[in-house]
Amino acid sequence: MQVHQLKPKHKSKKKKRIGRGGKRGTYSGKGIKGQKSRAGRKFAPVIRELIKKYPKLRGYKFKGQDKNLAIVNIGDLDKKFKESEVVNSKALLERKLIRRIKGKTPKVKILGKGTLTKKLTIENCELSKSAKEKIEKSKSKII
Repeated sequence: MQVHQLKPKHKSKKKKRIGRGGKRGTYSGKGIKGQKSRAGRKFAPVIRELIKKYPKLRGYKFKGQDKNLAIVNIGDLDKKFKESEVVNSKALLERKLIRRIKGKTPKVKILGKGTLTKKLTIENCELSKSAKEKIEKSKSKII
Protein backbone atom coordinates (compact mmCIF):
# COMPACT_ATOMS: atom_id res chain seq x y z
CA MET A 1 0.00 0.00 0.00
CA GLN A 2 1.20 3.51 -0.88
CA VAL A 3 0.23 7.02 0.25
CA HIS A 4 -1.94 7.76 -2.80
CA GLN A 5 -3.96 4.60 -2.12
CA LEU A 6 -5.03 5.64 1.40
CA LYS A 7 -8.65 6.66 1.94
CA PRO A 8 -10.39 8.17 4.97
CA LYS A 9 -12.20 5.79 7.33
CA HIS A 10 -15.14 8.17 7.96
CA LYS A 11 -17.26 10.29 5.68
CA SER A 12 -16.44 14.02 5.85
CA LYS A 13 -19.08 16.04 7.68
CA LYS A 14 -20.76 18.75 5.59
CA LYS A 15 -20.94 22.33 6.87
CA LYS A 16 -24.35 23.47 8.17
CA ARG A 17 -26.01 25.94 5.78
CA ILE A 18 -27.75 28.70 7.66
CA GLY A 19 -30.53 30.98 6.43
CA ARG A 20 -32.49 28.62 4.18
CA GLY A 21 -35.70 27.98 6.10
CA GLY A 22 -36.11 25.02 8.45
CA LYS A 23 -36.75 24.98 12.18
CA ARG A 24 -34.80 28.12 12.99
CA GLY A 25 -37.23 30.42 11.19
CA THR A 26 -36.63 33.15 8.66
CA TYR A 27 -33.49 34.71 10.15
CA SER A 28 -31.89 31.43 11.26
CA GLY A 29 -30.29 32.86 14.41
CA LYS A 30 -28.59 35.67 12.54
CA GLY A 31 -30.83 38.49 13.74
CA ILE A 32 -32.35 41.15 11.51
CA LYS A 33 -30.33 43.29 9.10
CA GLY A 34 -26.81 44.52 9.72
CA GLN A 35 -23.42 43.39 8.53
CA LYS A 36 -23.43 40.09 10.40
CA SER A 37 -26.71 38.91 8.92
CA ARG A 38 -25.75 39.46 5.30
CA ALA A 39 -24.54 36.81 2.89
CA GLY A 40 -20.79 36.89 2.45
CA ARG A 41 -20.53 38.99 5.62
CA LYS A 42 -17.23 40.75 4.93
CA PHE A 43 -16.03 43.09 7.64
CA ALA A 44 -14.35 46.43 6.98
CA PRO A 45 -10.66 45.97 6.10
CA VAL A 46 -8.53 46.03 9.23
CA ILE A 47 -5.35 46.92 7.33
CA ARG A 48 -6.72 50.32 6.33
CA GLU A 49 -7.32 51.23 9.97
CA LEU A 50 -3.76 50.21 10.85
CA ILE A 51 -2.32 52.28 8.00
CA LYS A 52 -4.26 55.34 9.15
CA LYS A 53 -2.82 55.01 12.66
CA TYR A 54 0.81 55.12 11.42
CA PRO A 55 2.66 58.42 11.95
CA LYS A 56 3.29 60.29 8.74
CA LEU A 57 6.89 61.15 7.86
CA ARG A 58 7.90 64.36 6.15
CA GLY A 59 8.08 63.14 2.57
CA TYR A 60 10.46 60.72 0.92
CA LYS A 61 13.45 63.06 1.28
CA PHE A 62 13.17 63.21 5.07
CA LYS A 63 15.98 61.48 6.95
CA GLY A 64 15.78 61.23 10.71
CA GLN A 65 18.66 61.96 13.05
CA ASP A 66 21.66 59.65 12.93
CA LYS A 67 21.26 57.29 15.87
CA ASN A 68 24.89 56.17 15.74
CA LEU A 69 26.26 59.59 16.67
CA ALA A 70 27.95 60.39 19.97
CA ILE A 71 28.08 64.00 21.16
CA VAL A 72 31.00 65.52 23.08
CA ASN A 73 31.50 69.12 24.22
CA ILE A 74 34.75 71.07 23.96
CA GLY A 75 34.79 71.66 27.72
CA ASP A 76 34.98 67.88 28.29
CA LEU A 77 37.95 67.59 25.90
CA ASP A 78 39.74 70.35 27.83
CA LYS A 79 39.29 68.46 31.12
CA LYS A 80 40.19 64.93 29.93
CA PHE A 81 43.01 65.50 27.42
CA LYS A 82 46.56 66.79 27.93
CA GLU A 83 48.49 69.19 25.69
CA SER A 84 49.13 68.01 22.06
CA GLU A 85 47.19 64.74 22.37
CA VAL A 86 45.17 63.16 19.56
CA VAL A 87 41.37 63.26 19.89
CA ASN A 88 39.53 60.53 17.98
CA SER A 89 36.74 58.06 18.70
CA LYS A 90 39.17 55.47 20.12
CA ALA A 91 40.72 57.97 22.55
CA LEU A 92 37.28 59.19 23.61
CA LEU A 93 36.21 55.58 24.30
CA GLU A 94 39.27 55.00 26.52
CA ARG A 95 38.52 58.14 28.55
CA LYS A 96 34.82 57.10 28.80
CA LEU A 97 33.50 60.28 27.18
CA ILE A 98 31.52 58.14 24.73
CA ARG A 99 30.32 54.53 24.75
CA ARG A 100 29.77 51.88 22.09
CA ILE A 101 26.39 51.72 20.38
CA LYS A 102 25.31 48.14 19.61
CA GLY A 103 28.92 46.98 19.98
CA LYS A 104 30.29 49.47 17.43
CA THR A 105 32.33 52.61 17.91
CA PRO A 106 30.03 55.51 16.98
CA LYS A 107 30.75 58.61 14.88
CA VAL A 108 31.63 61.60 17.04
CA LYS A 109 30.34 65.16 16.82
CA ILE A 110 32.04 67.87 18.86
CA LEU A 111 29.88 70.76 20.05
CA GLY A 112 31.06 74.18 21.23
CA LYS A 113 29.95 74.22 24.87
CA GLY A 114 32.84 75.22 27.14
CA THR A 115 36.31 76.54 26.33
CA LEU A 116 39.47 74.98 24.94
CA THR A 117 42.82 76.15 26.33
CA LYS A 118 45.11 73.36 25.07
CA LYS A 119 46.48 72.50 21.64
CA LEU A 120 44.93 69.24 20.50
CA THR A 121 44.88 67.24 17.25
CA ILE A 122 41.32 66.29 16.27
CA GLU A 123 40.80 63.36 13.87
CA ASN A 124 37.69 61.93 12.15
CA CYS A 125 35.18 64.00 14.09
CA GLU A 126 32.29 66.12 12.90
CA LEU A 127 32.34 69.66 14.26
CA SER A 128 29.70 72.26 14.90
CA LYS A 129 30.29 75.84 13.71
CA SER A 130 31.03 77.20 17.18
CA ALA A 131 33.29 74.24 18.03
CA LYS A 132 35.32 74.77 14.86
CA GLU A 133 35.83 78.46 15.70
CA LYS A 134 36.99 77.67 19.25
CA ILE A 135 39.35 74.92 18.05
CA GLU A 136 40.93 77.25 15.48
CA LYS A 137 41.23 79.96 18.16
CA SER A 138 43.21 77.64 20.43
CA LYS A 139 45.54 76.81 17.46
CA SER A 140 44.62 73.11 17.48
CA LYS A 141 44.81 70.92 14.35
CA ILE A 142 41.78 69.47 12.59
CA ILE A 143 42.45 66.40 10.43
